[in-house]
Amino acid sequence: MKKLIFALALSFLLLGQLLVVAPAQAQCVMCKAQVEAARAERDDYDVAGLNKGIVYMMIVPYILMGTIGYFWYRRTHPKRTAVA
Repeated sequence: MKKLIFALALSFLLLGQLLVVAPAQAQCVMCKAQVEAARAERDDYDVAGLNKGIVYMMIVPYILMGTIGYFWYRRTHPKRTAVA
């Protein structure tokens, strides 16, 4: 029963990730278009800040999912005691 619940939860999680990815890709395309337009207007336009911001936004979901996975693993796998 636990395996079935785990499989269903994992399936819903992966499905949710697939549904969330599409708007994120479209937003990145819009950001790129805006930066290219701003660069065409001004030659000294710096995009380093925008690139760092995109990287920070990409890191947050991985940290959240890693933290949830870590606590889930700790909860489902109890500590093993050494047998003397």
